[in-house]
Amino acid sequence: MEKKKIYNVGDDIPKSLLLPLGLQHTFAMFGASVLVPILFGIDPGIVLLMNGIGTLLFIFVTKAKAPAYLGSSFAFLAPGLAIIKSQGFEYAQGAFVVVGLLGCLLAYIIYKFGTDWIDIVLPPAAMGAVVALIGFELASNTISGGAIGANIMTDTVSSTDWLVFIVTLMTAILGSIMFKGFFSTIPILIAIIVGYIVAYFSGQVDFTPVREANFFTLPHFQMAKFSSDAIFAMLPVLLVITSEHISHQVVTSNIVGNDLIKEPGLHRSIFADNFSTALSGLIGGVPTTTYGENIGVMAITGVYSVKVIGAAAVISILMAFIGPLSALISTIPGNVIGGVTFLLYGMIGSSGIRLLVDQKVDYSKSDNLILTSVVFIAGLSGLSIKFGSIQLQGMVLSSVVAIILSLLIYIIKKAGLSNLE
Repeated sequence: MEKKKIYNVGDDIPKSLLLPLGLQHTFAMFGASVLVPILFGIDPGIVLLMNGIGTLLFIFVTKAKAPAYLGSSFAFLAPGLAIIKSQGFEYAQGAFVVVGLLGCLLAYIIYKFGTDWIDIVLPPAAMGAVVALIGFELASNTISGGAIGANIMTDTVSSTDWLVFIVTLMTAILGSIMFKGFFSTIPILIAIIVGYIVAYFSGQVDFTPVREANFFTLPHFQMAKFSSDAIFAMLPVLLVITSEHISHQVVTSNIVGNDLIKEPGLHRSIFADNFSTALSGLIGGVPTTTYGENIGVMAITGVYSVKVIGAAAVISILMAFIGPLSALISTIPGNVIGGVTFLLYGMIGSSGIRLLVDQKVDYSKSDNLILTSVVFIAGLSGLSIKFGSIQLQGMVLSSVVAIILSLLIYIIKKAGLSNLE
């Protein structure tokens, strides 16, 4: 039996296959990536543009040796939404820029000193809980109505609201379980399309923005603004995205059969990822990150070529300038968005629990049990601590608590005062 043809990282791709293979990667990231600007209430066009540019920058910085597509990061959602509510999106942009630049500095530190210190500052027992909170903290948004949540837990809920929400959610669930081949890579996108169709026939879609949009349009650019409150609230995300990035590079290394941590080097990939975030935030986009959806596409198809990833990036850039597309995305009702985020936020939360399992965290040890327990309660209890004009709550508070407690436990162990020694 003939083996399936595999295109390796540096292989050329036949011109007849480059477009469909590139489109597959574009569609794989599309549903999740445009969801972030929808949740933030900004133009999806600027995000598609910066995702494409960021991916091309990543390919350049990593010397075309690390296949990765940069899509919109979910790790910034909780603090980002809080900053937008209190100060506006421009100040969230400023926080994105600072975190991105600090990530570039982190890349240099990793180049010089390695990554062992990360497990001291935020060990797996704490990191898993913090990652889980990215999804769990946002759970109530999925059913609270408005543009980013289903109109379920409101006084105006109707049977059609329930219908659109349930159809969207069940399509996402069943698709994730039952779809095969290419469709198995885009169940969220398919759920959005199915939910949108049901919403249209339920009278919940207004096509006016699409009809009024020019075919060719420029994405909405706006410069970042900076405030210490916003920056401080966003800082803990840096360690979360670093852990996420490392895990993605390890998984991709296993898939392509090359150790990407060593060559082109973790410092290069982390620099590229964070520089893309800083550049995107500076001019109106959202933070970027390597995407598990696209890693999944590579695993399923056996196509690892960086040229295919580059083609997907170019397609994303071109899509950013199609006015009706951005307008169409903006018409997606909250009942549809709530349906997919109901599953998606849960999956983000579960990924944190998976990290605990994959790292084989031993909960017979009291330090691990305490770390995970305190981090979860700090994030989910509703506790809020204010220092001057800076307010810590949710994932941000839990991240700060996790770092302080992790360092305290490390010092106790080093001093020989732990009863575990």
